[in-house]
Amino acid sequence: MSLSHLTLPAPAKLNLFLHITGRRADGYHMLQTVFQLLDYGDELRFSLRDDSQITLSCNSTELATNDNLVLRAAYLLREHTGATQGADIELIKRIPTGAGLGGGSSDAATTLIALNTLWQCRLERDTLATLGLRLGADVPVFVHGRSAWAEGVGELLQPVNLPSLYYLVLSPACHVSTASIFSHQQLTRDTRAIKMAAFLAGQSQNDCENLVRTLYPEVNAALEWLSQFSKPRMTGTGSSVFAAFHDEASARDVLRQLPTDQQGPLRNISGFFAKGISESALISVGHCGDS
Repeated sequence: MSLSHLTLPAPAKLNLFLHITGRRADGYHMLQTVFQLLDYGDELRFSLRDDSQITLSCNSTELATNDNLVLRAAYLLREHTGATQGADIELIKRIPTGAGLGGGSSDAATTLIALNTLWQCRLERDTLATLGLRLGADVPVFVHGRSAWAEGVGELLQPVNLPSLYYLVLSPACHVSTASIFSHQQLTRDTRAIKMAAFLAGQSQNDCENLVRTLYPEVNAALEWLSQFSKPRMTGTGSSVFAAFHDEASARDVLRQLPTDQQGPLRNISGFFAKGISESALISVGHCGDS
């Protein structure tokens, strides 16, 4: 029995560390990271159409453009499979943009999985991940739906079981361009590769953090404020920062103390807390061969 509607999550992620170990001839950066999925994120609703049109609506109207990764994912799947059906897609956006939380990549992954199911394309999960890599280096981890150790450009994934922690995530009111950070002359690109044991022993950092702190006072201020309560770190290329807590009450209590004044670099900062998860709901969706 075929489906005509699907509502699916698009979880946020954290980079628990980010080492840049080199640069390929094509300009892509080689890296090591741990992707921690969260039980917080966007939501997408898909409905089959009687024609071949693909539409996108969003609660943030400025994101409902032809360049949105949701539409790009839909058209990429259609091009690859020859599917002729259409879909109405509604994006409920909660993950801040330009925040290093993977929102656009997660939306794209959810779109590939949902339309693979609704259009009955029956592509396997690995094939969807390979397609997703054409949209962004973070898309494959969301397609596979598991927190993971990642290498390569982020596409070589090994699922990991991480401690069950709660994360307080703060998003300063600034947008950090990933492209501009990765192309910056002052970015460290020669960090020595580590093993999982070194990460678990705390021997890791975010190679982008010092540069972003210099270029964006808002990110620096958020890290300094959060350091009062726990060891903070930036996720991805920013702008969001996070700290881990052993229970939800502790994360909630710190969030309550977030300054509300409208002066200085912390003005308009937002935040949320979420639980780290090993698997997202997406791993059980669709006709993918390994799900």
